[in-house]
Amino acid sequence: MTPILRTLLAPWWAAQLLTGAKSFLDNPMIGSDRLNRRGLHAGRVRLASAMAERRRRGLAKAVDPADVAAFQRDGFVVKHDFLPAGDFAALRDQLRDWAGPAREMVQGDTVTRRYAVDPAMIRQVPAVRSFLRDPRWRSLARYVASFDIEPLLYVQSILSHRHDNLPDPQTNIHADTFHPTMKAWLFLEDVAPEDGPLTYVPGSHRLTPERIAWEQRRSLAVRGSGDFLSARGSFRIEPNELAELGLPPPAAFAVPANTLVVADTFGFHARAETNRPTTRVELFAYSRRNPFLPVSGLDVWSLPGIAPRRVPLLWLTHDIYRRWIGQPWAKAGRKRPVDD
Repeated sequence: MTPILRTLLAPWWAAQLLTGAKSFLDNPMIGSDRLNRRGLHAGRVRLASAMAERRRRGLAKAVDPADVAAFQRDGFVVKHDFLPAGDFAALRDQLRDWAGPAREMVQGDTVTRRYAVDPAMIRQVPAVRSFLRDPRWRSLARYVASFDIEPLLYVQSILSHRHDNLPDPQTNIHADTFHPTMKAWLFLEDVAPEDGPLTYVPGSHRLTPERIAWEQRRSLAVRGSGDFLSARGSFRIEPNELAELGLPPPAAFAVPANTLVVADTFGFHARAETNRPTTRVELFAYSRRNPFLPVSGLDVWSLPGIAPRRVPLLWLTHDIYRRWIGQPWAKAGRKRPVDD
């Protein structure tokens, strides 16, 4: 890159420091050894965490106090038998018979397939409304995300060992980004220990002095580590490092169907490894916003009529501008979530 172009882009790179931008490769300020030795990355982590805690205090009053306590302790909340039995049976039965336009992403030997929960899908699978309207889900998702906004919602299928390739990189323990974010899973089938369940390191969402020191060290190492996903801002951690941070081993969510898990994915998590082909079907949601916003709401994309259309619009935007911003989610035609 020429010096003139670097000068022209410098204001853009600087402005990104007050957003959720995380890549040490794409932004030379975020990836700067000089700035990170002086605490740039660690400072962003501290500030983002403090602002999330402030926003959460305002959202906690709508959440069951037992769930607040569980989240503060563990970084996740588990709700068994979440939907009424009849509502859950209707949702699972309707999804078994439904086929919709799918998008797929291949990582290593694993395929992740997603379907937008958009107005067309809701008309064809009306039982999903029982989940969308559930006040427990709505309040808990917002509290964990620290934002009073509508999460993006998908039907998701995880198909492991579908390609003769390297292992799924999502089986490596990692944090999604440098700031608190929310992901949630409502499992539509029983998840056995051998099915490659979601795992999470309890308490790893807390910003302890040990975690800050680790973040500081990683910020100086990831660009030259050869670990592409870490260098893009999703730091990986080795299992033997957890004890050094005062953390326990990961806990696996081998759970029955109709279990909801809502987690802060600043905490360390992964898919457990499996040695056989498996298919896991779930409702999947995530919420990620600029971590430095002082207010929890005021999101135009959460307005009625707009919120359910965000996923198709997001995919369309990436289709149009894929040359510049990429599009990992390839069109896969009409499929059922349970199809191979």
